[in-house]
Amino acid sequence: MDRTVFNKAQLEMLDIMAGIRSEEELEALKHVISEFYARRADEELDKLWQSGEWNEQTLKELGETHYRTPYKS
Repeated sequence: MDRTVFNKAQLEMLDIMAGIRSEEELEALKHVISEFYARRADEELDKLWQSGEWNEQTLKELGETHYRTPYKS
């Protein structure tokens, strides 16, 4: 059997989750984590915009692109 080795962040999250006592606390933690990742995504997009890698044209092209899985006929 393979042994799972957790990194420092995973161990920290396990410690935090051990203190969750209700569904409400779990939902609150999930909300905080999702806000954290949303903020990081915003920061990265700001960097792309400031560097010129993204602009109005990039957004327009992205909005017109269809990333769908084709269905088999």
